[in-house]
Amino acid sequence: MDNRRPPLAPAFHSLPEYVHHWAQATPDRRAFTFVDHPAPDSRGVHRTLTWRRLDMRVRAVAARLAEEAEPGARVALLCPQGLEYVTGFLATLAAGLIAVPLYPPGLPGQGDRLTAVLADARPSVVVTTSRHLGEVQEWCDRVVAVDQVPDAAARDLEPADAEVAYLQYTSGSTRTPAGVEISHANVVANARQALSAYGADAHPVTCVGWLPLYHDMGLVLSIAAPVVRGLLSVLMDPVAFLHEPARWLRLLAAHPRALSAAPNFAYDYCASAVTDAQKADLRLDGVVALINGSEPVRPGTADRFQAAFAGQGLVAETHCPSYGLAEATVFVSAARPGEPVRRFALDRDALAEGKALPARPDDPRAVLLAGCGTPVGQQVRIVDPVSGDRLSEGEVGEIQVWGPNVGRGYWNQEEQTRRVFGTDGRLRTGDLGTVLEGQLIVTGRLKDLIVLDGRNHYPQDLEATVQDTHPAVRRDRLAAFGVAGGSGERVVVVAEHTRTTSLAEIDVPALVRAVRAAVSGRHGVRLADVLLVPPGTVPRTSSGKVSRALTRERYLAGAYAADGTA
Repeated sequence: MDNRRPPLAPAFHSLPEYVHHWAQATPDRRAFTFVDHPAPDSRGVHRTLTWRRLDMRVRAVAARLAEEAEPGARVALLCPQGLEYVTGFLATLAAGLIAVPLYPPGLPGQGDRLTAVLADARPSVVVTTSRHLGEVQEWCDRVVAVDQVPDAAARDLEPADAEVAYLQYTSGSTRTPAGVEISHANVVANARQALSAYGADAHPVTCVGWLPLYHDMGLVLSIAAPVVRGLLSVLMDPVAFLHEPARWLRLLAAHPRALSAAPNFAYDYCASAVTDAQKADLRLDGVVALINGSEPVRPGTADRFQAAFAGQGLVAETHCPSYGLAEATVFVSAARPGEPVRRFALDRDALAEGKALPARPDDPRAVLLAGCGTPVGQQVRIVDPVSGDRLSEGEVGEIQVWGPNVGRGYWNQEEQTRRVFGTDGRLRTGDLGTVLEGQLIVTGRLKDLIVLDGRNHYPQDLEATVQDTHPAVRRDRLAAFGVAGGSGERVVVVAEHTRTTSLAEIDVPALVRAVRAAVSGRHGVRLADVLLVPPGTVPRTSSGKVSRALTRERYLAGAYAADGTA
């Protein structure tokens, strides 16, 4: 049965070696299941690969790719979410090639990024499916459709001699996307670290995910970790989640000891969008861990999600705030399942001065942050971002990481590699944080920091105030940023209005006045400009985070003036 604990695997160098091991040790166990939703009312159509079948498909596609490219060449994955993506990724690694996890052309809002990444990676081959073959052939001369490679092509392959497994392109939230070189050793180490952090190394779990497989968290938690531990991974399409979030919850309920991950907005989305009728047949008491990462983790979100689904048996201690980044493969630190979310109310003024001092939770000038637990198998330090000196507990500085999961550097970017990865193995994350009571607390990003009259202001802090001021502001779909002015930096907010409200129904001047007053009163910041824009107007990265840098760029270019907003 699939809920038995898989036998322990010996340590292997690469993910394809683990696939081959499980194909021999447990050939008929389910490895990957993709749940498709072909119609709006679909409850899901399941397709499954056993470990034996996955191994055969990986060896077949790897042999085909080896005919098209020399070892070390890049292979761009322009597959839709599904089993073909899993097979194509693992086959690329098995062939000794370097995978570039991407997505098919046509993903809304990501066309420019796809063009930029392909120009940077210069792939020799593109992997896709027959359904996308026509559109993908415009991007590369050599294209392999995974579902058109016959089983008969499978042959035994020697373990890959290449060091680099894939290029994980950053989301581009603060800069142009850069390809992080992730080695075979990096991804295996990070998979083991994540498994240990969430208790999946000692107890069997089912990985359930809708995160895109081209995203670092989706790739490691839905492919790498299950492959290393021999666990079942159940996948669904991100679009299917966005159309009906209850689908994700039904998959969690359907699988024993489910472990899953999502960004902060997804939990708020489920709490507000899942109906009582959809909750009626849900039982979530079997969920062991819900990872919250990839953007600021808000304690209030965990509270709203728990309140919404406590009646379905959800245990509060399943919520696991986490921190990671592409340069560290993904996982850095996490709160452990079975422990309550650690909450920290910090004095806003002290935080602006680089000190994490406690405040009363009900103080209007308090900043509420979640603890992101502790690292596993790596070291995390807080240092002064200028001098590099290590800071004491409670002091805010740059988060630096050491460990076997830290990538080799950026593809074809030597200067940036030296600056970020250094020469001593230390990763400068560019993220700000502190340590309190043994917990890592992430406070923001260096490049996003707004400095006014010598004081630091975190944009996500301003954004939280704005979205709490008026119900017409769409949650987590707004950006606060600084722009140069005649007398110093000016602060601008660009916010989407909710989908359920048209612009004509909103008293925009009153909303702007309320927002200005709230930000001035709570933060002592005068907003130079407040723009209310239609849903979908504030740009997001490939991982779903708001791109403040691109929003600022569009604002300066006058892109929002034509929207007729305030």
